[in-house]
Amino acid sequence: MATRSLPARPLSSRKTSRIWWHVHQWVGLKLALFTSFVFLTGTLAVLSSEIDWLLQPSLRVAPAGVGGEPDWEKIVASAARYPGIQRIQLVETPTASAFAVKVTVIWKDRHYGFLHVHPTTGEVQGTGPWVGAQRILRNMHRHLNMPGWIGIPIVTAVSFLLMISLVTSFVVYKKWWRGFLKAPRRRGARTWWGDFHRLAGVWSLWFVALIALTGFWYFVEKLGADAPVPSLSKVAPYPGGPTTIGRRFAASLAAARAADPDLRLETIRFPTETSGAFVFGGQKSALLVRPRANAVWVEAANAEALAVYHAEDLNLNQRISEMADPLHFGTFGGYWTKLPWFLFGALLTALSVSGVAIYALRLSRPANGVEPEQGAWRLAWFGMGAWRWLALALVAAAFLLIPALLLEVA
Repeated sequence: MATRSLPARPLSSRKTSRIWWHVHQWVGLKLALFTSFVFLTGTLAVLSSEIDWLLQPSLRVAPAGVGGEPDWEKIVASAARYPGIQRIQLVETPTASAFAVKVTVIWKDRHYGFLHVHPTTGEVQGTGPWVGAQRILRNMHRHLNMPGWIGIPIVTAVSFLLMISLVTSFVVYKKWWRGFLKAPRRRGARTWWGDFHRLAGVWSLWFVALIALTGFWYFVEKLGADAPVPSLSKVAPYPGGPTTIGRRFAASLAAARAADPDLRLETIRFPTETSGAFVFGGQKSALLVRPRANAVWVEAANAEALAVYHAEDLNLNQRISEMADPLHFGTFGGYWTKLPWFLFGALLTALSVSGVAIYALRLSRPANGVEPEQGAWRLAWFGMGAWRWLALALVAAAFLLIPALLLEVA
């Protein structure tokens, strides 16, 4: 019995598919150095606090000696007495039970730094540099250590490349929904990298879409759609140094508690040179918001609650803005979300690298079917064309501008 051959695809369909494939390849290859750098720094930034914890012993506490909410009054009292401080700027709740409280301070030489304070005893365990792993990684990922008005649009423009890659992948990878359980085949480097790229891609579809959408929102924000942050128009500055302002903390904290008893404190902003108010921020019932969305403003001079803000009252623009950071970095569920975000970030970085590997190995395949790896990356380097110099320059700028952080003053 004769077998029937499947009808060939129309020529126009094959041409269209080929165009989509070239678009997918171009987007993934030309700026691969830069996009891989952005993905890698973003992945590491998710756990940047933990990297600092490993590198800075004074950030560590024994979880057994910590329970419940930090003793804010003891913490502030110790920080206010610490020598060499010109101003206390911010107090943050510990990242996890094994972390000390971080108090952002401005030293008398106007440089920024941190105090690491035990959350229960209030003892200052040591100091930390302003330029640690968290600062370096987040600045690199967010704006390449450039001024924000330049760096943020450059970095967030990667979201457009991600969106194009996501859309074209559905055309390039036929019947992609069947690929969730297809393990990479060991038939040479090119086959393995191709199978890995497809496997990682299908499992990362939701994550790629999420990062692309939040990155696009950051881009739109920088172009003028930034949502207004809850604030007060004018609060008279409160004179005095950290000791004087520290004496006003206990009464101000009590006023904030009375104004919003359900507020779970996460951040406490201190009076500045232009505003004499404490800002107590934290979480309540609303999901996926930063601490500033729920806040109580208290005037330091008289411990009067000036305003109470609730996340439920935010408009649509503000709500989207508050959701972006928790979703982009996976911080909304503690380690239950940070670890998956880190793993999928690593997978996204691997997708970028494996796409380049596929291109290189495809070109390096000789006629006899053997797939040598020698010279493949050289082909990838030249395949990036003139775009490689732009990508390399952006990555280099992020490193070369690190010393500027050391010189940053209030």
